[in-house]
Amino acid sequence: MNQTDIDLAVREAVCEALALADDEATPDATLTDELGAESIDLLDVLFRIERSTGVKIHAADLAEHIQGGLADDEFSDDGEIVTEAGLAHLKSIMPQIDPAGLQGNLTAERVIDLFSVQNLADLVAQRAALASA
Repeated sequence: MNQTDIDLAVREAVCEALALADDEATPDATLTDELGAESIDLLDVLFRIERSTGVKIHAADLAEHIQGGLADDEFSDDGEIVTEAGLAHLKSIMPQIDPAGLQGNLTAERVIDLFSVQNLADLVAQRAALASA
């Protein structure tokens, strides 16, 4: 499965789970903030992606991917504001963000609001590549 196939499968899963028109799940649309996905919707999206691609991603995998293996206190100060190290990791998986603009303002609980359709497709592609290696 190539990146184009994965991108299409992810967009279709998002559209089906959230009852969206095809043109609404653009690569840069954020899942929770712009498209309105709630946690149960994200589970549905992940299930649909698994069914169409064979790539299994649990909600905990998504959270781990976002935190990047950083300990809680490394990722955010007292579980609140994302640290400089946390922002650097987020920039590596969400290239669309501006760490300088978010520094001191982004709470750990709001990070998911920045996660886009393309970020999810990239995660699926990464997991697919690991599975085939």
